[in-house]
Amino acid sequence: MSQDPYELLGVKRDASQKDIQSAFRKLAKKLHPDLNPGDRKAEERFKEISTAYEILSDEEKRGRFDRGEIDMTGAERAQRSYYRDYASAGGTDNPYRSNAGFADFGDADDIFASFFSRRTGGGRARSQGQDRRFSMEVDFLEAINGTRTEVKLPDGPALEVGIPPGTRDGQTLRLRGKGEPGAGGGPAGDALIEIRVRPHRFFTRDGDDIRLELPISLGEAVLGGKVRVPTPSGPVNLTLPPHSNTGKVLRLKGKGVPKRGGGHGDVYVSLKIVLPDQPDERLTSLVKEWAAAHPHDPRKNMEA
Repeated sequence: MSQDPYELLGVKRDASQKDIQSAFRKLAKKLHPDLNPGDRKAEERFKEISTAYEILSDEEKRGRFDRGEIDMTGAERAQRSYYRDYASAGGTDNPYRSNAGFADFGDADDIFASFFSRRTGGGRARSQGQDRRFSMEVDFLEAINGTRTEVKLPDGPALEVGIPPGTRDGQTLRLRGKGEPGAGGGPAGDALIEIRVRPHRFFTRDGDDIRLELPISLGEAVLGGKVRVPTPSGPVNLTLPPHSNTGKVLRLKGKGVPKRGGGHGDVYVSLKIVLPDQPDERLTSLVKEWAAAHPHDPRKNMEA
């Protein structure tokens, strides 16, 4: 496994967060275990790129990695040490009778130094357990408004998962200490749960905003008035201006997706005039009379 997350994701060191996310998603679509059942090589590669993304998607961790303060796994790097740093006299202070003496094998990237840096006074190696990765589907409105649910793990136990308001499709939630147990008394890994949001039948998410196509009657379009409009937090009244055309967009301020820093996005309502399912003779007669007296060509500007 490469120790450079940039190499694993195939991005340059000055790549933007958008480029990093795009590279990870592209690789994840090819290597996800659910798409490659039984392929151990693909599973290992998926773990590698996930570890790389965990570092580079976090600005603080990325900066610390670039400065050499942490390694690929996020563990603190030991400072390089040499025998002259331990040039004390013999006895119990002799460095070669302690774990520190192995520092000359290299820094924390070296397998020997990495191994001995995790040893306890009793000689048992301690290491953090592996993270476990899962995916789960949630309804559109559950992702927007937030909810609590359970995810069933393959080995039997169920974990309670809190879905924060505003959760996005593809977002990964971390449950601390719910992964594989650590070795030698080390801390357990984490459970990483990728969220897949089911599409809604009439809401569409656009960043922190919600877009909606609203059917209106011919009478509402011509005369205007108040109509009831659904939003993720419940229906509200919207005032239609008279003579509202199909395609006209109205905004419901603050009725969209909850924002991480507070506040909400907006709901954008696109109007669509819908005629009655059954023909109406009176309406037909009225429109014929009106059309004859008011010739109008809405396509005149489309001629070549």
